[in-house]
Amino acid sequence: MLKTSHWVRPALHRSVKNSVDLSKTSIIQWIRDSGVGGREGTGRHIADWMEGSEMKNPAEPGRSVPGRDTRDGGTQTDSRIPGPDPRLSKENLFTLLSLWMELFPQEQSEEDDHSEIRGTGLVVVRDGKVVGLLCSGPELHAGQAAILQHGACLAGCQLYFSRRPCASCLKMIINAGVSQISFWPGDPELSMLRPGSANHSSSRGAPGCISEEAALDAVATEKLKSNSRPHICVLLQPLAQGLAQFVDETSRGSDFIERMSDDEPGLNTEELFNGERTRHLKAFSRRLLIKTPEQHRDILTHMGLENFCVEPSFSNLRHNMRELVEVLAAVAAGVPQQDYGFHREQHSTPEQSPAESSPPARLEVLSQEGARHCIIQARLLAYRTGDPKVGVGAVIWAKTPSAASNGTGHLCLVGCGYNAYPAGSHYAEYPQMDTKQEDRQRRKYRYIVHAEQNALTFRTRPIKPEEPAVLFVTKCPCDECVPLIRGAGIAHIYTSDQDRDKDKGDISYLRFGGLRSIGKFVWRKSPAVVPASPPPHANGCTGKHSRPAERESRSNKKRRADSSNDSPTMELGGINAASR
Repeated sequence: MLKTSHWVRPALHRSVKNSVDLSKTSIIQWIRDSGVGGREGTGRHIADWMEGSEMKNPAEPGRSVPGRDTRDGGTQTDSRIPGPDPRLSKENLFTLLSLWMELFPQEQSEEDDHSEIRGTGLVVVRDGKVVGLLCSGPELHAGQAAILQHGACLAGCQLYFSRRPCASCLKMIINAGVSQISFWPGDPELSMLRPGSANHSSSRGAPGCISEEAALDAVATEKLKSNSRPHICVLLQPLAQGLAQFVDETSRGSDFIERMSDDEPGLNTEELFNGERTRHLKAFSRRLLIKTPEQHRDILTHMGLENFCVEPSFSNLRHNMRELVEVLAAVAAGVPQQDYGFHREQHSTPEQSPAESSPPARLEVLSQEGARHCIIQARLLAYRTGDPKVGVGAVIWAKTPSAASNGTGHLCLVGCGYNAYPAGSHYAEYPQMDTKQEDRQRRKYRYIVHAEQNALTFRTRPIKPEEPAVLFVTKCPCDECVPLIRGAGIAHIYTSDQDRDKDKGDISYLRFGGLRSIGKFVWRKSPAVVPASPPPHANGCTGKHSRPAERESRSNKKRRADSSNDSPTMELGGINAASR
């Protein structure tokens, strides 16, 4: 048997060689998560012994590098289960969510090229759970929005920014008592690129030339960092082996692309996905990456991150940043923007109970861009799943009475989650098989906590009737979740209905179609491009997702809807009388 010391030494050497974060805390976490000596092995004892030492370096920025992919604690459940499929680490998930929140649809979609202030996304984490998703708006920076929304509740939280926050935000965040601040090591919130020469512009500022305001802000943030209690750092991890390919393949086969393929059998989904992915990658790279190594080194140096500028750390940093942007582009490409969107399903069943006859609470409008952005948030969460077979993500937003000056406007996060085994579980303690396993005792379904269940369990705020709550989930809610969704007071659901009306034995999707009190917005072809007559179906076709009669009925109803439904925005509440 290979001794632990023989295994640790070369593996730890590889970790240190490729790591940006060489802090003791990250090494302890790496040893604890790497599974040295097996589940009951000595790795945890070594980590516990190291953690007991008084030596630590709280101000050192960087990342930890796990020896292998482990189920090392999620945002909603902290199952420690080394599963068969790669998945996102917590740090990379929070970082990707912050980058995606920076891209939250705004009324003014493009940044002002003449402003030095860059839009920023922010994820607030408490005890490993996402409790806030924010972004910059017309008046407020993301950090300022977090102060107003969370206040003193930020104490002990970890904050993940898509850019290093400016000194004005940083001083308030430090004062609130956060425990950790992580930021994406690109152009900071107060840009170090000259106005008009930002990364998305064709012109470039010469290396070493930054504005006076940016230089003063850099000095102030460095002083705040060196004199603060929170751990201010850059937390990036290399992707688990095979994760990039796994994200690419599962995004190509997402329920949303599958629905498009079912509706249009001749559609070249490979070409569609590749085109979407390439388009997103170009746009995200222009915004989130620094094009030239010289300019990147100069920005890192001004931010006090000189240790990242030496090789091989610098090349590793740029490589890891590029990989995360590629993952983000692939996840976004799994929900294409061509001729499809989330459209309200109309009901024709005359027999309804009094409770179900009243229309759902009414919101003003949510654009297709906004709905798509929220479903991609859920798709990102799904790659943190603890389920060994299928990842599902869910996000719940509430529409508050008054619009804030941050980028999400009326929307405020209620909760989010993904499917996983109960908190504290080990992978080998529960069955992992699906319906293909004939022995029902070896199936997973009685043990997995669903994404919707985690999102409802770990709510950050109560669901109120006057604040209509909207659930975005990557797969059709099952019969186990439908009563919870209805009982919680969810007003609207955005999802794909690919599994609707299916009964798989231990899990079924029969109740979703009967929901009447909740507004259902399902992924389908936009009414403006629905053909005049439905395409012919093969006689007796009962394929996996055919449901020809049901889809034909839906298309006819949608074509009878008011022309206002053909606009880029949609009603989140009941359809008005004129459009019935």
